[in-house]
Amino acid sequence: MDNVCHTLVGLAVARAGLNRTTRLATATLAISANLPDIDVLVFAADIPSVSFRRGWTHGPIAQLLLPLLCAGVMWQLARRRTEHRSESPPGSTRASVWWLLALSFIGIYTHVFLDYLNNYGVRLLMPFSHRWFYGDAVFIVDIWLWLMLGLGWWRSRGGDTRPARLGLAAASIYIALMLISARSARSIIAGKWMEVTGALPAHLMVGPVPVNPFRKDIIIDAGDHYVTGRFDWLPRRVIFDPGQIAKNAQQPAVAAAQTDPRVRGIVVWSRFPFWTLRAAPDGVEVTVSDVRFARMGRAGFAATTIVRQP
Repeated sequence: MDNVCHTLVGLAVARAGLNRTTRLATATLAISANLPDIDVLVFAADIPSVSFRRGWTHGPIAQLLLPLLCAGVMWQLARRRTEHRSESPPGSTRASVWWLLALSFIGIYTHVFLDYLNNYGVRLLMPFSHRWFYGDAVFIVDIWLWLMLGLGWWRSRGGDTRPARLGLAAASIYIALMLISARSARSIIAGKWMEVTGALPAHLMVGPVPVNPFRKDIIIDAGDHYVTGRFDWLPRRVIFDPGQIAKNAQQPAVAAAQTDPRVRGIVVWSRFPFWTLRAAPDGVEVTVSDVRFARMGRAGFAATTIVRQP
């Protein structure tokens, strides 16, 4: 999910009552809810950055170490603030290293779970396995989660925890319904594809779209090409687009293109890769893209290289 959503989760959890557990509770929840995205710093490096995203900092080692790091830093900050005051203000909350650690774990695990929900994917087992996990349930930027969490957090000013708790409950129910919707739509579309072609798809994505929770994007791996389409719940219908997207994966220039680090980086990130080839003055221009993002016009999720003619 986007970092606005991650932050709102941390803030809403804090105002649901956990901000009373220890000093710096709100800051700890908001920071830890975003901390796995520290891997965005790789974009400043001269390496295939998208291939590093949602990997090491989202895997089991990071899930254990990042809360320890966050809690340790917040504990030191709390101690320094206490040392600069002769006495704590009346009614103030003392810092608790154990609560800071617990809140850090809450923030980290909400982040990983939310990232799982969309169709960008997350490598939950890195570095032990490079497998991607996809929830395909909630769009990467979901305004309904923003509204539920944001209103709950905002209305909980003044110490009333009920709006934040209601916001978190509503968001949880919404996520559960979206997960059920995604699984049900997937079964319906697989059955429809079976009726049309007589075979189950090799791979199938039924992904969320912006704003409308009753509509899904369809991508089907049909062997040497992809078929796209749309699914609607209201009314219920499956529409397959008439055109096809050729993979071109068997073209000789494709194997050579994959020696380029930029191309390899996109391939690591890709779920439905396809290759576009065109003649260039000194060889073949090869571009790798992913159907998920090409349909969204996300040109940044593609890489181009020139394969020289022998």
